[in-house]
Amino acid sequence: MSTTVMLARVANAVYWMSRYIERAENTARFVDVNLQLTLDRSGVATPQWMPLINITGDEQAFNVGYGSATRDNVLAFLTLDPDYPNSIRSCIESARESARTVRETITTEMWQQINELYHLLRNTRPAQLNHQFYREVKRSAMLFNAITDNAMSRAIGWDFVHLGRMIERADKTSRILDVKYFLLLPSLDDVGTSVDAIQWRALLHSTDALEMYRQKHGTINPANVADFLIFNEYFPRSLAFCLARGERSITRLVASNAHEDADLARREIGWLRSEMQYRTVKEVIDRGLHEYLDEFQGRLNQVDTAINRAFFQPRLPKSSQASR
Repeated sequence: MSTTVMLARVANAVYWMSRYIERAENTARFVDVNLQLTLDRSGVATPQWMPLINITGDEQAFNVGYGSATRDNVLAFLTLDPDYPNSIRSCIESARESARTVRETITTEMWQQINELYHLLRNTRPAQLNHQFYREVKRSAMLFNAITDNAMSRAIGWDFVHLGRMIERADKTSRILDVKYFLLLPSLDDVGTSVDAIQWRALLHSTDALEMYRQKHGTINPANVADFLIFNEYFPRSLAFCLARGERSITRLVASNAHEDADLARREIGWLRSEMQYRTVKEVIDRGLHEYLDEFQGRLNQVDTAINRAFFQPRLPKSSQASR
């Protein structure tokens, strides 16, 4: 039993270490894009700050602590607030704590990279929240992922790290796309105008998708953007890509786990990926993109719940329970 408990603890720690790193990077991405809009708006787009809170789904926490969605308030809340568990600072602190508990599982270089990012956040003041700072957060998180992928054996530990990254990335891509389509546009009168084009471009930029999208589609079109970020099987931040890679990791983990709940987790993500595979962007938009993405986020939460039940709640293997 003690071995099972230890493995569940380690698996949970590396899974959430990876999710927290990915969450911090994604927050840095969409904040930085909004900052750049303030510098390069050509007089036609006024960056809005409340939609960045909408992406997180934590409007209530922001309103209680800050009220007005000014630039400085939103940056402070999303980046440095020690009491907000999803701020960049809190995410990196949580990732570091998870990494500290499993030092024997991760590499020294992984630990050092998290530690450097931790100290960067600890030493940053509100006046330093600029483009260069968020660029450094993104660079540091990407470097952590590169170190992980190049130094960690493709064993159980890596699968949990990779799975956490894919689940978190799918969640954030869906939220960013949902907010742009449902909340970000100032007015329906702006649809199809230069304001609309700038914001769709900013959306692609925040997911590192702009150049790959242009190679495939050329001009920016909302339906094509949705198609690319939802259904493209080759772009690393699309929902389809994240689910496919996440399913691959879960399948590998099921092979090493005797609990029947492990196979339920594999089937949960498999059902979601399969349903997506046979949809078209026209069907999604006709039904309602917001409704589709809202349902997707709920289904993704079910996948995460199944992963937790299968791998992070210690129990005896089925064969051992039967013999008792």
